[in-house]
Amino acid sequence: MSHLTRLFSQHPARPAGPLHPEQVVDRGSGPVTPAGLWTQLNHFLILGTAGGVFPARRPRPSMTAAQPVQAALALDGARVVNLTIEASSSERAARRDPALFVLAMAASPVFADARTNQLALAALPLVARTGRQLCRFAEYVDAMRGWGRGLRSAIAHWYLAKPVPELTRLMLRQKQGERWTHRDLLRLAHPKPASESQRALFGWAVEGRLTTTSEDLSQLYAFELARQSTEESEIVRLVEDYRLTHEMIPARWTDSPRVWEALLDTLPYTAMLRRLRKMTGIGLLQPFSPATALVVSRLIDRRRIERARVHPAALLAALAAYRRHSPVRSISDALEEAFYRSFEFVEASGSRIYLALDTGAPAAPASAVMAMATTRSEPDAIIAAFDEQIRPLAIGPRDRLDRVSEALRGGAGASDASLPPRDALERGLRVDAFLIVTGSEGWDNNRQPVRALEEYRRQTGIPAKLVVIAVNPLRTAVTDPGDSRQLLVAGFNAGVPAVIREFLRE
Repeated sequence: MSHLTRLFSQHPARPAGPLHPEQVVDRGSGPVTPAGLWTQLNHFLILGTAGGVFPARRPRPSMTAAQPVQAALALDGARVVNLTIEASSSERAARRDPALFVLAMAASPVFADARTNQLALAALPLVARTGRQLCRFAEYVDAMRGWGRGLRSAIAHWYLAKPVPELTRLMLRQKQGERWTHRDLLRLAHPKPASESQRALFGWAVEGRLTTTSEDLSQLYAFELARQSTEESEIVRLVEDYRLTHEMIPARWTDSPRVWEALLDTLPYTAMLRRLRKMTGIGLLQPFSPATALVVSRLIDRRRIERARVHPAALLAALAAYRRHSPVRSISDALEEAFYRSFEFVEASGSRIYLALDTGAPAAPASAVMAMATTRSEPDAIIAAFDEQIRPLAIGPRDRLDRVSEALRGGAGASDASLPPRDALERGLRVDAFLIVTGSEGWDNNRQPVRALEEYRRQTGIPAKLVVIAVNPLRTAVTDPGDSRQLLVAGFNAGVPAVIREFLRE
């Protein structure tokens, strides 16, 4: 369907050692603190920012952005650690790095007391669940404190507490390019192996040689064979027999259709999405091929879509990219079907939403995706389009993308972002959150949404939130960074809808 392609083309003392994870839950006895501070901390943990601006691209956490974290640690370090565990384990966080950054601060005597340091180090296995996350934590904590006995013991415990097969898999899936490696951490932590398998695994990570084999190390043994192999058939056999994943395959085999066909069995849904063009380009996915039939069946599988927690925005982006470069019709059709099926699993925010879409400065496909997701998950939401005037949008939960895009069509020109709160006030609508999606570079003072929001709050008594999704760089401020109930989203990608949902739930 060429419409989809057009849509995208437009547009103190250190602790003696770590506690055990089960000892972490310690609510502390700090003084009563301002609610706004804990809201800011939650925003940092979930959104990666406490300053009211969420960049769709992934900047690394910084001390400047983490100022509320320092204040919260000074008031109640135990509460900070527990909120960090909660944010990390509940799948609410848009990104993992902020929680790792906060945990590193809590583990540092520079920012927290000795008891908080202990709690933070004990929480390491609960927050850093993968090898990549452990290495990122090490990068952050290294900049904040020295490598005393407590930190070394916590790192060692992370390795020793995991079963060898699980630890092997985590280490083999480590991405290249991280500043810290398992070799670095093992050399610093010096964990004492409790078994021969652990000893062999640690020795391999540090020295690069596998001195023994056992059932626990079978995947590592297969990985080493794959590194040395010159036969495609052997790589296929190793993938099938030892369930090697795509991260474990030497780069020289990543253009092999047979190898990718074998990898399909272990390829997660989102990884499959990212590699559709690759598998098509090397000739694996062709019309009427068995591999294509398998991929099609998995793309539209409702259980896989639900388990992967993939948002319609991600599927729409994958579909548009695939149709531009690698058009196998059945794959395209499956992606489109998966796009519509994924709306079944979009979670409601529980808020009364007023979604306003700027047609004077259109923001496709962000507007289309937000409109479709909102009509399907928020049945009582108000949806309107605005430029210099505002009008309701007659969009239903069964409308297809072409129908929604047609309804959003407007001419480029001036727009007035103050209209949504003013319209709600005039009509007596009770709104918890105003969501504005725009391609504008900003508005003058008379057309800003902030003043209209303040008037809406004053007259209704409802502390309504404001979210502005600005898909283009802004020349003027459009939200109040000092108001924790306002959020500016700079850019748009597949992770933005989940960020907004969590912001509205706060």
